Amino acid sequence: MGRIIGVQFQENGKMYYFDSSETEVKTGDYVIVDTARGNDLGEVVMGSREVDEENWHTPLKKVIRIADEQDIKHGQENRVKEKEAFGICQKKIAEHKLEMKLVSVEYAFDNSKILFFFTANGRVDFRSLVKDLASVFKMRIELRQIGVRDEAKMLGGLGPCGRPICCGSFLDQFQPVSIKMAKEQNLSLNPTKISGVCGRLMCCLKYEQEHYEMTRKKMPKIGREVITPDGTGPVTDLNIVKETVFVRLTNGDTSEIKEYPLENITKPSDGNTNQEQARKNNGEEKTDPVYDGFAGKNAQDDLTVKSEESETDEKTIQHGTDSNITNEEKNNRKARKPVLGQPVRRENPNRSHEQKNREEAQAQPDHNETKETPNSPETSSTRSPWADALQKAMQAISQDK
Repeated sequence: MGRIIGVQFQENGKMYYFDSSETEVKTGDYVIVDTARGNDLGEVVMGSREVDEENWHTPLKKVIRIADEQDIKHGQENRVKEKEAFGICQKKIAEHKLEMKLVSVEYAFDNSKILFFFTANGRVDFRSLVKDLASVFKMRIELRQIGVRDEAKMLGGLGPCGRPICCGSFLDQFQPVSIKMAKEQNLSLNPTKISGVCGRLMCCLKYEQEHYEMTRKKMPKIGREVITPDGTGPVTDLNIVKETVFVRLTNGDTSEIKEYPLENITKPSDGNTNQEQARKNNGEEKTDPVYDGFAGKNAQDDLTVKSEESETDEKTIQHGTDSNITNEEKNNRKARKPVLGQPVRRENPNRSHEQKNREEAQAQPDHNETKETPNSPETSSTRSPWADALQKAMQAISQDK
């Protein structure tokens, strides 16, 4: 077990914890503690408390000693010097024409250095400013650029809720906040209503986000059909805080929106379907729609017989054993079936009907017929007109000779 105290370095500033196992202090005392910036003077705002050391996330720094009157007086003098340094630095920034806003100035307790905190839209070349300030104060100068959230944390203020801003009161570090959190909490997306004094999204949006996510998983989505004690209808709205669901119920030509607790809502996937619920309300027995329309004593047997008959018909058609299929249809199917490795023959839409008949006759020759001479009348009738014209022209030329 160890004892810790809460120390504040600025008025209404953040409280830091320190190990006071070797020093007896009480609320209101001033102590000298070891910080990341060196020794500093702070006021005890939380008295000594015993805490298990295993619960400490990081090792706490110890209290060096209780401050005396000289230490308190030196700290007050530094506060006065900080105000003077603030005005001097602002004048130097204006002289160098730098686009930066000075936020705060802090003197180290041992007067070893001065820290100037500022904000800017981008990177600022302040090397000449540092040299100018070092010549004035004759000590080490540090300029640190901070964000708008850190600026609000240092300056403090009141939030939209009327209370001191969270970052200036108790927040140790900033948590990421997104616009998605405002949407899930059904808040207005007006930037002036969901933004803090820093101009960023309010940190308090993160506080209840986990509760909204867990509750929304248990509730149905908007537009989904649900079953209520008064009937079935779609979900129109959700109240995450009260865990209630708004459902639109239709009765003839009129509709009404009612609010139901989440416990009284049943999803169709979890219980009965809408059709089964309607049948129950009408006093009808449950019937399986799969077997509707089949006659006989056993609907399952009829379904099995019908499925076997359909499979037999499909097999008959696939193997070509149906008596209704002619030999010509079989040959046409074989001709249309593509063969791997051979080009697929496509039908030319510009061919004439006579050319199609001639090509089909060549593709399926009849061996019983005798081969006819080119000058036979049967051959001339099946030829195209341009072939007959060419033959007549050749005959006229031979007669002239």
